[in-house]
Amino acid sequence: MAKYDKADLERRMKGAVDALKHDLSGLRTGRANTTLLDPITVEVYGSQMPLNQVATVSAPEPRMLSVQVWDKSNVGPVEKAIRSAGLGLNPINDGNTIRLPIPDLTQERRKELAKLAGQYAEKARVAIRNVRRDGNEALKADENKKEISEDDKKRGEDEVQKLTDEMIKAVDEELARKEKDILSQ
Repeated sequence: MAKYDKADLERRMKGAVDALKHDLSGLRTGRANTTLLDPITVEVYGSQMPLNQVATVSAPEPRMLSVQVWDKSNVGPVEKAIRSAGLGLNPINDGNTIRLPIPDLTQERRKELAKLAGQYAEKARVAIRNVRRDGNEALKADENKKEISEDDKKRGEDEVQKLTDEMIKAVDEELARKEKDILSQ
């Protein structure tokens, strides 16, 4: 069993919050956001490549994304990848640039997205609680090996709980911000 390491626990909990931020950035809010296309991979040169490695994505207008494909021969595969990504976007291809008008979200779709954001947040909370459990187990092991006193173990558990509460609060704030973004259009 690993020794208790507060910095490592904090790093791992922050990682869960960062992963949540990344997951939430991919959810559509009705405004054009270049991160919306991050999960898309394109079949080019005989392999799957992330879209951002074959094109530049920009948001020239609030409800429009523009995909500037670097190699003209890849415009077709990029357009196909965007269509089949299940994002509900309809690409307009003008030869070198693919324009993506962002349609308004229906109220039903907004609720689905808010629910999905909630699932992402719960996944992050579970990850944070797992890190807390690891920290508490490390403290218990250190105490059993007589490396720390019972009082030190108790102080450590309080530290771990305080850190957990902070990180879960950060998750809840991220979720609230995203839900407000999704539902208030």
